[in-house]
Amino acid sequence: MSTPTIHGLIDKRGASRVVNGHIIACTASRDSQRFAFTTGEGDVIVIHRADLTETSAWVTHAVHDGSALCIAPDTDPHSFLTGGDDGRLCRIDMHGEIEELSKSRRWVDHVATHVDAKTGCIALATGKQVELRDATGRKLVKTLEHPSAVSGIVFDAKGKRIAASHYNGASVWFTQPKSESARVLEWKGSHIGIAIHPKGDALITAMQDNDLHGWRLSDGHNIRMSGYPSKVRSLSFSSNGKWLATSGADCVIMWPFFGGGPMGKAPKELPGAGGALCTCVAFHPQQDVVAAGFSDGTVLLIETESQRVLPVTTTGKHGAVTTLAYSADGCLLGFGTEGGQIGIVNLSAS
Repeated sequence: MSTPTIHGLIDKRGASRVVNGHIIACTASRDSQRFAFTTGEGDVIVIHRADLTETSAWVTHAVHDGSALCIAPDTDPHSFLTGGDDGRLCRIDMHGEIEELSKSRRWVDHVATHVDAKTGCIALATGKQVELRDATGRKLVKTLEHPSAVSGIVFDAKGKRIAASHYNGASVWFTQPKSESARVLEWKGSHIGIAIHPKGDALITAMQDNDLHGWRLSDGHNIRMSGYPSKVRSLSFSSNGKWLATSGADCVIMWPFFGGGPMGKAPKELPGAGGALCTCVAFHPQQDVVAAGFSDGTVLLIETESQRVLPVTTTGKHGAVTTLAYSADGCLLGFGTEGGQIGIVNLSAS
């Protein structure tokens, strides 16, 4: 392992390290005290907030036999859930103990969670199925069947619905155990990612053919957003639902979801990184600030109104940024690259 030479906010308020394997995903625990990264080698690297700048204290757990394909904050505030191409759904608790919650013959491609004051729910996608499990992860509540392999899953803000993208559209389900039928939203083609508006107004998918497609959920009206030079692999709504930030161009593309938009409205373009392709975006959970990662390893923080840019890292030597995530309190930002670089920055005022 080595420490790369980089310049930006991470030099003063964070740390980075290079590990073995392509970095696939990252997330923070629900209590914002831990950050975790999954790798193509099946490892999960966990960083405790207190050890943020002490890279020697970052702990690597060998969790999956194969790639660790996805990660989500657990329903428990201190833990993580991961899925892998070994078909296992696993929990990593605050002490580093690993528990296998389920095992199937198919890859666990996606995992998502929702928690509110009353209950919690875990969802995982394996092939054409989405499994809904209780908050413990040990009890299967119901299985949702889709016409083709599921390419993304997302809960709405209240956890009452879950949506899945797949070939020729998306399906929206109610999460209550007694609800059995899906609302099918059709649009021909391969849908490869999904996001839902924070207020439940719209559902948006990324398409294989360099477009976005969406549906207004009140009446099913179709929304088309096109003009990208490459595939959109990352979508993120602002917390107030005004903007949808996307990758797929040499800048950050933001579509307006106000004033009748995005239909008939031109997108807003935020600054880029000298012509490098934007590969990853994540909106701050409270503020109108976008974190953006690029194909040359650059990570920027960009204010949406002023377009002020704060570099987190400048051009790195470890490939494109593949994942970005904030902690729920907005104080931590983590990123990973295809060449195995992981980094984390403390954005708190203290």
